Amino acid sequence: MFERFTKDARAVVRSAAVHAEQAGAQRVEETHVLLALLDGEGGRGSYALTSLGLPPGGREGLVRDLGEVRRRGGLSRADADALSGLGIDVREIVSRVEEAHGEGALATEGKGGAGARLFGGRPLGRGARDLLTETLRIALARRERHIGDEHLLLALTARRGAPAEILADHGVTYTALARVLYGGEGGGEDG
Repeated sequence: MFERFTKDARAVVRSAAVHAEQAGAQRVEETHVLLALLDGEGGRGSYALTSLGLPPGGREGLVRDLGEVRRRGGLSRADADALSGLGIDVREIVSRVEEAHGEGALATEGKGGAGARLFGGRPLGRGARDLLTETLRIALARRERHIGDEHLLLALTARRGAPAEILADHGVTYTALARVLYGGEGGGEDG
């Protein structure tokens, strides 16, 4: 599949591996791909983010929100809300664990696990592998020959989870991206 990736998409995937390494994670996850997309400049994904009000250098809010997700052990706000409905206060649990073990004790970074290796770097976690599958699906559905960084961004917004939730909080949804990238056609999905 990687032979279909554009130069920009390959750069994002390599940068995601660097983000994983810098965070001490043993696997590349979706959040690392999002961080890499936020770093990117010049590609269609970066163009779409800028068009939706997130210029390079002005994306601190997304990075801060990703940090909060890591503090919750990777749980999205929707996951935390669902647990709250069962009487489980995730904020209280995080607070108690961090009080006993230090800030960031629940962070998902550094957890082991096997997975497909990416360009000779860190292995991909399950979420990142599923993201790449979704990326291919989106490109094929649009009958596009190559997979660009914009397809990675579209795939992040098409999936459930913390990255899509954070992007939506900042006005970046599948529908909004498709509108910016392809004009009036939204694609029918609403991340």
